[in-house]
Amino acid sequence: MRAHQIDRPADLDVVRESYDRVADNYAEMVATTGMGDIRRHPWLKASIDAFADTVGELGPVLDVGCGPGTVTAYLAERGLDVSGVDLSPGMIENARRLYPHCRFSVASATDLSLEEASLGGVLGWWSLFNLPRDVLPQVLTLFARALKPGGHFITGTHVGDEDAVRTEAYGGVSVRWTTHKWRPEQFVGLIEQAGLRPVAELRLPADEFSGPGLVVMAERPA
Repeated sequence: MRAHQIDRPADLDVVRESYDRVADNYAEMVATTGMGDIRRHPWLKASIDAFADTVGELGPVLDVGCGPGTVTAYLAERGLDVSGVDLSPGMIENARRLYPHCRFSVASATDLSLEEASLGGVLGWWSLFNLPRDVLPQVLTLFARALKPGGHFITGTHVGDEDAVRTEAYGGVSVRWTTHKWRPEQFVGLIEQAGLRPVAELRLPADEFSGPGLVVMAERPA
């Protein structure tokens, strides 16, 4: 599937610039507060461990929207052949600085050129919620086709009934992006429509950093 077949979000450049502005603060907050660090959140770590156990022998893994590389690096420590991509050059700069032994590149989820059945696993770990509602299904379909039969996709997202426009983030930095929230049944339905079979769900209550969340793992049927 070629990248141009996915619609380009109208706000892609604005979102990229916003994440560039917060990249340094975000990386610092992960290190100092534990926000976004799965090692400090047992249920999230358990979800990623289950994913790693499942896909470890299936081939390359792609972490889409990897941010400063925390999860990518953890999976590399687990012995996976993993690489990370992110829309924001600032995030990738931090990832390369923090984890120089890992592979990172700049790319949007809507600009990836992935060969069919080329990946053992794909992550969209709290990184797909900025995609417009008409674009997310296209990206999920891309991921489904890129997975080998038996390959797995894991994602985390924000739960809710209304979208939220963010104008400030991570230490008071001015940003502009929309968090598209989904009801769990809607989100799982999109994953199924993309051609994946959900195998596990984890529903998370609001905490000091975020509102309610949802983790879903799904596989491409053999």
